[in-house]
Amino acid sequence: MYRVLFLLGLLATPFWAGAEVKKANDIVIYKDDKFFSSFPSIVRRPSGELLVAFRRAPNRVPMGGKTGHTDPNSHLVLVRSKDDGATWSDPELIYADPFGGSQDPCMIQLRDGTLLCTTYGWCLMPDPAKGPKMFSVGNFKFLGGTVLRSTDGGHTWEKPIYPPPTPGEKHVGLWGQPVPAYNRGAMCEGADGRLFWVVACQRTNDGEQTSTHLMISSDKGKTWNYSCPVSADAKISFNETSIYETPKGDLVAFLRSENFNDHTVVARSTDHGKSFQPWVDSGFMGHPHYALRLPDKRVLLVYGYRHQPLGVRARVLNAECTDFATAPEMVLRDDGVTGDLGYPWATMISKHRALVVYYFHGADGIRHICGTFLEL
Repeated sequence: MYRVLFLLGLLATPFWAGAEVKKANDIVIYKDDKFFSSFPSIVRRPSGELLVAFRRAPNRVPMGGKTGHTDPNSHLVLVRSKDDGATWSDPELIYADPFGGSQDPCMIQLRDGTLLCTTYGWCLMPDPAKGPKMFSVGNFKFLGGTVLRSTDGGHTWEKPIYPPPTPGEKHVGLWGQPVPAYNRGAMCEGADGRLFWVVACQRTNDGEQTSTHLMISSDKGKTWNYSCPVSADAKISFNETSIYETPKGDLVAFLRSENFNDHTVVARSTDHGKSFQPWVDSGFMGHPHYALRLPDKRVLLVYGYRHQPLGVRARVLNAECTDFATAPEMVLRDDGVTGDLGYPWATMISKHRALVVYYFHGADGIRHICGTFLEL
């Protein structure tokens, strides 16, 4: 009898359960020396087609200028692969903000196939001293966030959605109103169909300290409502955040911190987003993050690593993401030239293979979109 039960247990357990995750190989997804390409996200369509979205801006160096993370002509594009990443299409335009440069396309796919892509923008101001007092970087003023939706696999995108500002937001946009909610990172679709999105907020006037907060949508991203704070501190800032729902139903936020030795911070909600427990220090460095559920319900957590040796790293967490401090760290790339790299995102392309995408550059300085295949 015991032998029968043992064999039945083996049959009920996926044969990949607990399998070691190993790096297979690296690929270049998109590179063009005319452009600064960065901040990718990836989804796998029901058909198996892979979509990689990223921010693309002119390479200003041949024009006598500099490239960077703010540019009036930055825009969002995507490329496609129908052969599991072996070849990729030419870029297709997702969105270009009419008032400035578009940043960081954070794309996810809902269970019904709808694609959502969040972004935010920067507006070049000829005279930064004029107009409303806004958060700025050099001559660029912050525009806040935007949500984009596609119901046809990213071939067309609906009219942009501007979410409401986070309560208490001090940043104002071009028209003097608090900026729409914003952040860089992955939202998640819960088991109940609601969307959970952790956004950043500036609640002081000094332009430095930021906290994070939970927004929830019950209509697939068309409208958003404020729920609760996620993390705040008198000395530490929190911003770029990805959120993940565990099989048990906990919401786990992986946050980028500032003024905290670049440590990853983790916050957890055990009441379906009504509140979050106090944030905790993960004990390891890296940012920002993306959490991918593996076939055996473990979680692949990928993140950039902007310390020597520069690159991209990962950890495989248990299903409830409780072992983040002790899970072994994997090095996916350690050959970065400068710290301007990373921002990884990931998807499964089969039961035994995952693809992690990120941006990178070599000695030529051309920022481009790369990928690393992992085998389970």
